[in-house]
Amino acid sequence: MDFLPGADFWSALLAIIVIDLVLAGDNAIVIALAARNLPKDLQRRAIVWGTVGAVVVRASLTVAVLWLLQVPGLMAAGGALLAWIAYRLLTGDDGGREHEVAPAMSFWAAMRTIVIADAVMGLDNVLAVAGAAHGSIGLVVAGLLISIPIVVWGSTLILRWLERFPWLLYVGGAVLAWTSAAMIIDEPFFQGFYEDNRFVKNAIYPVIIGGVLGLAWLRKPRKTKEVTQ
Repeated sequence: MDFLPGADFWSALLAIIVIDLVLAGDNAIVIALAARNLPKDLQRRAIVWGTVGAVVVRASLTVAVLWLLQVPGLMAAGGALLAWIAYRLLTGDDGGREHEVAPAMSFWAAMRTIVIADAVMGLDNVLAVAGAAHGSIGLVVAGLLISIPIVVWGSTLILRWLERFPWLLYVGGAVLAWTSAAMIIDEPFFQGFYEDNRFVKNAIYPVIIGGVLGLAWLRKPRKTKEVTQ
């Protein structure tokens, strides 16, 4: 049974699937908006084939990011950026990103809109998945193959779950923060420093995960209070 993947593989794959699902909200909205004016018989085809094209583009971008993360220092920089993405996700701050997607009037126009919009809006997803994959292209592909069908056929359900059970968003935020910490710890450029300062390495996980979740939790009541005034 030695040929079976180990615990590290399955934990990384689970992290990728959670990341894909939690960050799928924007992409689900794009898909729905792009295809909403098509005839019913073309809507499903546009959604399925547009998503297939988006998956190919996203997989290519993720492989490129895997390569870029090998450049000294970029793994840690990507981890720091991912921590900010996790915080933004939990506080509901989309960075001013709007969902103004013009409805397509033809099958091919809808496919093109879905692919381009997904590529532009999915950069946070690409970085997160690349970090969780630890350099494994196989993990990237496996995670996409498992999660993308769920996104295509269950995007509305996913959005409904996140609205009904807000704590699920914190699970996703914790996974993102955990991946962020792992990227910073795995940065080859800092390995010598970590060897001389073990306490710093041991503190990274609790500081980043606790910091992201704690700061997001502290800001949530403040945003709610501002809205009610």
